[in-house]
Amino acid sequence: MLFFAVFALVPMAGVLYLSFTSWDGLSTPQFTGLHNWSRFVSDGQIVDSTLVTGVLMLGNIAVQAPISILLGVWAAGRQRNRAVLSAVFFVPLLLSTAATAVMWRQLLDPNFGLPAKLSWLFGGNADPLGGSSGAVACLVLVTSWQFIPFHSLLYQGAARNIPETLYQAAEIDGAGRVRQFFSITLPQLRNTVITSATFMVVGGLTAFDIVLLITNGGPGTDTATLPFSMYQTAFRTYDYGYASAIAAFLLLLATGASLVLVKLSGFDKMDSTLEGL
Repeated sequence: MLFFAVFALVPMAGVLYLSFTSWDGLSTPQFTGLHNWSRFVSDGQIVDSTLVTGVLMLGNIAVQAPISILLGVWAAGRQRNRAVLSAVFFVPLLLSTAATAVMWRQLLDPNFGLPAKLSWLFGGNADPLGGSSGAVACLVLVTSWQFIPFHSLLYQGAARNIPETLYQAAEIDGAGRVRQFFSITLPQLRNTVITSATFMVVGGLTAFDIVLLITNGGPGTDTATLPFSMYQTAFRTYDYGYASAIAAFLLLLATGASLVLVKLSGFDKMDSTLEGL
């Protein structure tokens, strides 16, 4: 609790206080009341950044969730060469976000990267980062490539804890692998699905480094997420008061989304992963 208070609660309280002030990072903060928040409500760029953040979050969930579940369940099996292939699949998890972003930035270069060599793979688009939809798709691709291994590890551990007797009984009843997956595996992974989805939601809402290093918010401001807008406001225009208002809104948004996800899923009411057996 002390660690959480020092490194979480105190900084959050500081950000909330600064959101009601005007501060350039050097002089003494001046209390301005609700000025930053009234500006926040009427700022069209914030609306656009919120929409971009939501699109990236939903895109990441749509891509990462099904692939992570399938890969994690497969990795929990006893197939030939499973351990070697699993180690290869999990390599992206070992790389830093900065290294991943720089690598993919080079791979997506329109002159020397994959678009120039494999144009058919990008639908003939020579510069996928040059358009709004292409840039967003590339961000989803890179983020998914890096974090699918993490979520797959969660599902791998959960799948290995499913009692083998359930599958044996299903085989006796004549259920095939597909039926077993949807009737046994997925229901037993319910807790892990909620945990993984919560990570995806929070990660999608706080995406910053990938955006900064791959698109820098471009083209124009088409990929400027809320964290990126907060960074630009604080460290480019030195308006720390308004940047703190954006940070406070982002904190409330991420916390609210996580609580809604947990509440709607009924996660807080489940006794165990074996509930109902």
